[in-house]
Amino acid sequence: MSTGSVAPRVAPARGVSIDDLLAAISVGYRPDVDETEALLAAPLPALFRVASALRDEGLDRAGRPRVITYSRKVFVPLTTLCRDRCHYCIFVDTPGQLALLRKPAYMSPEQVLAVVRQGQALGCKEALLTLGDRPEERWPEARAWLDEHGFASTIDYVAHVARLITAETGMLVHANPGVMHPDELAALRPVSPSMGMMLETTSRRLYEEPGQVHFGSPDKDPALRLSVIDDAGAAGIPFTTGILVGIGETVRDRAESLVALRDSDDRHGHVQEVIVQNFRAKPRTAMQGAPDADMHEYLATVAVARLVFGSDMRIQVPPNLSDPRELGLLIEAGIDDWGGVSPLTADHVNPERPWPQIDDLAAQTAASGYVLRERLTAHPEYVAAADRWIDPALHAPVRALADATGLAADVIPRGRVAPTPEPGGESAEGGSADAEASSVHVLSSPGGGDPGVKRLAERAASTPLDLDDDDWVRLLRATGGELDDLAAAADDARRYTVGEPVTLVRNRNLTSTGFRRGGRTGAGEFDLDDAVTIAADAADLGATEICIQGSLLPTEDPSAYLDLVRAVKRGAPGIHVHAYRPADVRDLADRGGLGLEGALAAMRDAGVDTVPGTGVKILSERVRALVAPGDLEIDRWVEGITVAHRAGFRSTSVLFYGHVETAEERIAHLRRLREIQAETGGFAEFVPIPLPGGDVALVDGRSPLDEHRAMVAVSRLALSGSISHVQIPWTRVGRETTAVLLRSGGDDLGGTLYDGRVLPDTGIEQGLELPVPAAERLARSLMRPFRLRTTDYRVASRSTGDARV
Repeated sequence: MSTGSVAPRVAPARGVSIDDLLAAISVGYRPDVDETEALLAAPLPALFRVASALRDEGLDRAGRPRVITYSRKVFVPLTTLCRDRCHYCIFVDTPGQLALLRKPAYMSPEQVLAVVRQGQALGCKEALLTLGDRPEERWPEARAWLDEHGFASTIDYVAHVARLITAETGMLVHANPGVMHPDELAALRPVSPSMGMMLETTSRRLYEEPGQVHFGSPDKDPALRLSVIDDAGAAGIPFTTGILVGIGETVRDRAESLVALRDSDDRHGHVQEVIVQNFRAKPRTAMQGAPDADMHEYLATVAVARLVFGSDMRIQVPPNLSDPRELGLLIEAGIDDWGGVSPLTADHVNPERPWPQIDDLAAQTAASGYVLRERLTAHPEYVAAADRWIDPALHAPVRALADATGLAADVIPRGRVAPTPEPGGESAEGGSADAEASSVHVLSSPGGGDPGVKRLAERAASTPLDLDDDDWVRLLRATGGELDDLAAAADDARRYTVGEPVTLVRNRNLTSTGFRRGGRTGAGEFDLDDAVTIAADAADLGATEICIQGSLLPTEDPSAYLDLVRAVKRGAPGIHVHAYRPADVRDLADRGGLGLEGALAAMRDAGVDTVPGTGVKILSERVRALVAPGDLEIDRWVEGITVAHRAGFRSTSVLFYGHVETAEERIAHLRRLREIQAETGGFAEFVPIPLPGGDVALVDGRSPLDEHRAMVAVSRLALSGSISHVQIPWTRVGRETTAVLLRSGGDDLGGTLYDGRVLPDTGIEQGLELPVPAAERLARSLMRPFRLRTTDYRVASRSTGDARV
């Protein structure tokens, strides 16, 4: 939002140095296109110095000194159909691809609310509606869906869903439906307090020249997009826009794009933030071989955006599109907003780039001397001037979520009465208000009687905590068509939260029970020198993780737990050590005289990064006594994992099934994991594992495959909004069954489990490997993207890898 006069102060004479130009900008001069182009080639330190000072000046004037903002959101991909053909886009599907993926043309209102309610429970206040441009104008399937459901257009449906979200959850919608006409902007204004559309670039060459990124995409006409941005200003809509860096545009194009956006904001004052986004190449696109945006050029563009727009504009960068180590540089370049970050859903436009954990983002922001604060979809200046910028229908929902400064209050959104329909019983976007209320009633109904497995599964996807134990047991015992409905609901819950990627970590196991300080004497044994060599070999094969678990023999000194980790780090200094179950930590704590907290601190100092949450079958003493009396007692396991989480270690979580446990005990186990997660937030994933040799079916006559499908699907639904990732134990079920379970709510394959070339028998599950190419083929067979991950679900480098099958 511009403040004060937009007229430039005295301009520096043509031909002056960059230093003189920067000095003029620092006191209010606004560079033109030629000057902006020159600035984009200026040294970064000089740009950073002035850009940072301008940002700090603006934050001081706004009354929030040294505050960088973000919006806590859920990402709702309302439809992935689109009439455009952008060469870098992986978001869009064709109707044929949707059929193969078993994916609807549009998310239903029930599917939308299933995701949004989970975000509401996590404190999210924004629902970002993103979709393709006008799919009904290219795809008959889109037109048929809209006709069948009573909507005149995709924008009509966006308005319907936006109204429903705020009515049911109290969350605010940020609509991002692409190019809109003035009447469509007017229709969305009462249901969406802010909207957005990237300009991307003013380059007509990229739009008009065959082979360029926007050729064949009618909605990427730069003149059309600038017109929409201007229309949004005329309509009084707080608007988010920005540019893409690295899609083939020239430096001159970048300069012209920034100044064009500034000109639009000068006319209306409606541009609430400018996003400077770096291009990242994506597989299965025409630009998959193109280089990512050059980091130096990207940083220069971020800083120059600050210089062009001045101190009062919010300059945003997406934190997931840069390496965490680069976020400090982006702060130096003058940004003051990270945009929307989700604790629940993937970035469906950039699925290969997971969001940072919000706590991590806060820590990285603090490391640069700034405080991270949550904002609403509309920035504080627009919230404060709601009479001008926010439709009256949204004043109450916005006030309910805003604090006195216009930032987000520390509250959980609550649903409220839907806006009154227009006269005649028709809602503003078309379709009857009664029909809308009916869809809400069905989804929100607490049930009663026998709602059927399909409806029960839909409720589970939306509000898992509302189901009682009998409901969950019924789902766990589903068969036939009911099991198909359950698996489909779980797969939708997976799709619309963590997204489509199938992930895998490159790792090797090392069983610490085989450690012998005095040297190996038999199979499965190793000493410290061997551990160094094993780690170096694993790293050479491309592994990013060594998993170490298993209690030492009583004859071994407990200090070996720590020595072993140090040896692995010597062999592979950058490798992630995922080490020691609660039982192993307890052994170190007790025999080493360290106590739990002391043992965990010593592990951290030695180089442990995360811990396995294994060493338990079912959180039931009855089951432990029958099948694993040597396991750690349940209360001690819970204490151990909780203390580890509080000490800063993330962990896995597991459930072993198919033995003497009851359905009720499985559900109690899942509930207990949710309770721990609510307290600590330390579980990164959940793994439902068939117990070796345990094939006791919950339902007589149900096949082993269906037993696994039910367990995976219930796990996904019961843990939705709590533990994000459900890992399929391919070593226990085989690759063919794994593919089926990835369509039942699973999203992760665990690890490659490299045997390695050095003492392969020292790893548990030796002889079972899942090489990267085989995992890629498995994902491809499901029409889903494949992504290598780190242990903590960050993006892993593909600089090394195996070529085995």
